[in-house]
Amino acid sequence: MPRLRRFVLPVLFALVASGAQVGAADGASRWAPSSTAAIHPGVQMFTGDAQCTANFVFTDDAHRVYVGYAAHCAGTGDSNDINGCTTRSLAMGTPVTFGTGAGLLTSGTTTGSGRLVYSSWHTMQARHEKSAIRCAYNDFALVRVDAASVGKVNPSMPKTGGPVGLDTDGVPVGSTLYTYGASSMKLGGNGSARTARKTATEGSGWEHVVRGGTGIPGDSGSGYLGPDGRAVGVLSTLAFGLSGTSNGVGDLSRELAYAQAHAGISGLRLVPGTVRFHTS
Repeated sequence: MPRLRRFVLPVLFALVASGAQVGAADGASRWAPSSTAAIHPGVQMFTGDAQCTANFVFTDDAHRVYVGYAAHCAGTGDSNDINGCTTRSLAMGTPVTFGTGAGLLTSGTTTGSGRLVYSSWHTMQARHEKSAIRCAYNDFALVRVDAASVGKVNPSMPKTGGPVGLDTDGVPVGSTLYTYGASSMKLGGNGSARTARKTATEGSGWEHVVRGGTGIPGDSGSGYLGPDGRAVGVLSTLAFGLSGTSNGVGDLSRELAYAQAHAGISGLRLVPGTVRFHTS
């Protein structure tokens, strides 16, 4: 029998009318070949009975390796609990496994392991965060890859390559974004590359609203690249409205800055991909 998983992506029912510098230790020679790496952006991540998708790879001054996903992937509320300052989450240190091929009819293969070491939701609650915007839109978490699995990691996004760095100035409305989702709700459990178009900015820059190639539950946490290959954001919400279906993509530069200030991880930074960014 296939494993039963909770496919996580907060859903909003809205009725509406309408790069940091990289040190030598982060170089390509450190990482598994992109063609054989078992842990990378777009890989499936399992936290308890919840399945999400990895966004990007990160490291720190101690050369530890982290993989990002959405904080709500470790949340214990229901799909409409999206306030990070009030919704409870699993504890730091909770085991997280990486995998591939898990789908509606297939159990998939476990490819590595790690532990939850940072959650914006946990941190905001501990700090008694007062900003309603951060509480609503800061949805980012880090899993530290276990030592036995570090050799399986490559930071490149499947299909497109990249990221080439961190986007820090936002992308304009109308921009094409590139992502890779790996929801277990699909038959066969195969990941897929998609494009989306940015239609709006919300939350004073904390969220990019996108349409087209809409992510589904299980794609939560997946990363989005901008037209130039820089890392733009993290898939957070799925919204239904009179004008159609859209996704909320949290702004990674803001979410990462918050983690850098409060996670207690010295030198936390995004790792660029070892494969050149390309769209064809």
